[in-house]
Amino acid sequence: MIGRLFSVVSQRAPSLLHRVSLMMKPQVVFVLGGPGAGKGTQCSNIVENYSYTHLSAGDLLRAERAREGSEFGQLIASYIKEGKIVPVEITINLLRKAMEETMQKDEKKFRFLIDGFPRNEDNLQGWNNVMKDKADVKFVLFFDCSTEVCIQRCLERGKSSGRTDDNRESLEKRIQTYQQSTRPIIELYEKLGKVCRVDASRSVEVFADVKAILDKED
Repeated sequence: MIGRLFSVVSQRAPSLLHRVSLMMKPQVVFVLGGPGAGKGTQCSNIVENYSYTHLSAGDLLRAERAREGSEFGQLIASYIKEGKIVPVEITINLLRKAMEETMQKDEKKFRFLIDGFPRNEDNLQGWNNVMKDKADVKFVLFFDCSTEVCIQRCLERGKSSGRTDDNRESLEKRIQTYQQSTRPIIELYEKLGKVCRVDASRSVEVFADVKAILDKED
């Protein structure tokens, strides 16, 4: 019985190895910027015009929080309410699962926009520990926007979004967290020459700048 099982596995191994060799590593663009900088809107524009899949770390966490039977739901909810950053192991697990599922459905879909991650040094270290050899980070797309513009956009969005964190108290905590934790990550990638900055304070012409960056990168 064991011999027959080994024989079947041996016969399958070449085809499995062949499939793995053909599969490209995920090509990742980190999309960063303050709350309300327009990351989600511009990611939607990119997906419509380029062969990228948009993964929002925040959306994945909110979906997991709402998923019935999730062992992390209550923990995620408390972190989001306080404007704090969810433990990196949870976020990376959700991102990796989403990328794997996307590539299994369509092997041509290997380019990903990861929106709202890495948000701090712990996130970045966690990513490097788990994903360094499993994905290639091409660059950081940084949507630079003033604090007041971000707050006003989020308050306006909160009127219809239903998001529990689109209120001034949560926003001020989120922006403080962003300034203290995420900006240093952007600065780190800037030193590596891997940041493409977009002025996101404007209401128009933002996507034209994004297109110019992506066309150049392609």
